[in-house]
Amino acid sequence: MRVTVSVEYALQALLEIAENSGNGQRVSAAAIARNQGIPRKFLESILVRLKRAGFVESVRGPQGGYLLLKKPSEIVVADVIRVIEGPLAAVGDRAPESARYKGSAKNLTKLWIATRISLRDLFEEVSLEDVSNGNYPRPIERRLGERESWRRRNVNK
Repeated sequence: MRVTVSVEYALQALLEIAENSGNGQRVSAAAIARNQGIPRKFLESILVRLKRAGFVESVRGPQGGYLLLKKPSEIVVADVIRVIEGPLAAVGDRAPESARYKGSAKNLTKLWIATRISLRDLFEEVSLEDVSNGNYPRPIERRLGERESWRRRNVNK
């Protein structure tokens, strides 16, 4: 899976807003961009999508900015990905279950469905609150503790 910059920035923005929303404080797009190192114009287009999806509200003016509409525990990573990029898993431009193969490739559809299951198992379980606190499901925490998990694998070893 490749995480797009748009998804990365959306999560950074939501985490920044969540950090301040607990005390009712709004965060400006300029502050989010500055604090997270996100290009402001790019951020503003992401914030529009997050607003349309009902994750944030915005208020204009000197005391304006963005505020979460839901608790950080109620916003899961999977939903953010879906708002920004669409389905968690796609094969080309179609749903994994609609991918059909013949002959020796006939079982590829199952692989794509398994990929979607794995992504759902993580991204639908992890909320903004979990990311903020660094709390991940136990099997993931175990894997994060393994040295090999932090090493990128290359095709040519």
